[in-house]
Amino acid sequence: MAETRRCERCGREFEPKREHARFCSARCRVAWNRENWNQASRDQQKWGSENWADAPRGPQDTGTSALRWAFTAMHDTTRRLGRVRASDRAQAFAVIGEAVWWVTIVDATLVRHYPDDYDAALDRLTAAERQATETTFAGLRFVRNRMGYHADQADFIQPCVDDAAGGDAPITEWTWRSLPEPAVGTLPPRGQEWELSRYQAYQDVLAGHRVGETFSRTSDFHDLVVRTVRAAGGAPDAHEPAAGASGERRPSRRVT
Repeated sequence: MAETRRCERCGREFEPKREHARFCSARCRVAWNRENWNQASRDQQKWGSENWADAPRGPQDTGTSALRWAFTAMHDTTRRLGRVRASDRAQAFAVIGEAVWWVTIVDATLVRHYPDDYDAALDRLTAAERQATETTFAGLRFVRNRMGYHADQADFIQPCVDDAAGGDAPITEWTWRSLPEPAVGTLPPRGQEWELSRYQAYQDVLAGHRVGETFSRTSDFHDLVVRTVRAAGGAPDAHEPAAGASGERRPSRRVT
């Protein structure tokens, strides 16, 4: 029997499509945000120049600000993937871990603040692309939740050798290791299901594949979401041109 939850706004029972879903619909989510927006928090000056404007701020402004800093941090991190020396294993593992963290943070930010645009971007993908994209993000959440807590970065990453150059290949060419199924006995039944589904996603689309391939896919999709938001007038100038996993600027692709 599928799990149901009670909407935090209207109280109606619904079947969650995502792990952290709290509302039965986008309408309830928007209404709850408006009703619970804290005036004191809205007036408080926070870090970031975008928070210093004199104009009144609301939930949409907060989403745009969050999108800006999240994309800045993610792009800075993914650019570093192409700059870190492969011979510095500790630094290389750390940068990959940071990239995993920020990619999942950006994804959560987009889902929270722009769920309709996020779903619209998914609908613009082919069935195979959508499956690969959603599974990739699930696999990265598995990495994020376990890397540094239950396993070291080196347990996830397999460095590759460049025979022609006589040393390690660039870290974007390194691959994700295949991992044994995690122990989930201490989690509640629903938590076990989520964790094992994330693990399976990792095994399906990350294990054996290149790190650069993974982050190129996530960057391409997040760029598509932001273009969808901007086309709808939701977040003008919310991000700069994306940097690919190699660290180079990529021109935005026009999706029709």
